[in-house]
Amino acid sequence: MAKWYLGEGEQSDVAISTRIRLARNLADYPFPARLDTKSRIAVNERIRDAVPQAANLHYIEMKTLTQSQIVSMAERHLISPEFASSSDGRALMLSDSEEISIMLNEEDHIRLQVMKPGLALSEAYTLADRLDTAINERVTFAFDERLGYLTQCPTNLGTGMRASVMLHLPALTALNRIQPLAATVSKLGLTIRGAYGEGSAPMGDLYQLSNQVTLGISEKAAIENLKTIVLQLAAQERAARTEFLKDLETEDMIYRAYGILKSARLLNTKEFMQLISRVRMGAVGGLLPIDPKRINELMVSLQPAGLNTKAGRTLDARERDELRAKCVREGLDA
Repeated sequence: MAKWYLGEGEQSDVAISTRIRLARNLADYPFPARLDTKSRIAVNERIRDAVPQAANLHYIEMKTLTQSQIVSMAERHLISPEFASSSDGRALMLSDSEEISIMLNEEDHIRLQVMKPGLALSEAYTLADRLDTAINERVTFAFDERLGYLTQCPTNLGTGMRASVMLHLPALTALNRIQPLAATVSKLGLTIRGAYGEGSAPMGDLYQLSNQVTLGISEKAAIENLKTIVLQLAAQERAARTEFLKDLETEDMIYRAYGILKSARLLNTKEFMQLISRVRMGAVGGLLPIDPKRINELMVSLQPAGLNTKAGRTLDARERDELRAKCVREGLDA
């Protein structure tokens, strides 16, 4: 099965990927923040043994990975930036397709995550729920009849579910509509942030739209609410994109971005993401004959740590910029 950023799903011109994340804790252990390294390892092994073998997940102790490998996983959205910040007593369970990842001893004992291409909230939740149920048959989760699943952060109490969709919104960004949209969706129990979550900048016009409310609402209701807003934002982005692409200056901007990417010998992350975002708008708008899936792959794989991993060593900034430019030229020619 292809990795999430190589696939194509519903609304994929705007919705790049869907993620369902479930937070769970074992009833007979304190939260990770209260555990020493030995106890964390015991929790990891207990959960590892509870995950059904049929799921075909690899068990990876984070201390066995290089820092570049760890950060590259965060760049591919397999783990959170917080999880990448420390490997002490932490482990990861990961499928070959990178569709399923389980962070062990992040903020909670279990952060079970399913990612799919495009808008696929119901499909992702079904898979996450099935695996969650299978694990719960072998271990007891911390659960309260009134509060639901107990989590270290009170904002995750209840379902313990965070559903999010990564959106490419270059036209709405250019029209300065993101801040008003953020204010509107917050009233509906949603939040819009940079692609790497809280505190991250929206590089490449990529945003993460997710549910904020987990207490007093069912998983189905949260998913339906999020899906409705995603469809509305996708429609707004398409309408704005259509108008933009009628403008000769916009067309010129897109072709200039394409020309630079096709010929540049040095590309830093910020410039690359800005230019590739413009090219992607041209591709999904029918202006450029490029498969958007190829662009998605470049956006994800050519982040700094990903380049270090590709090179097999830690590159300096200039070496990364040179390798990135080379990979972009080859990727756009493929």
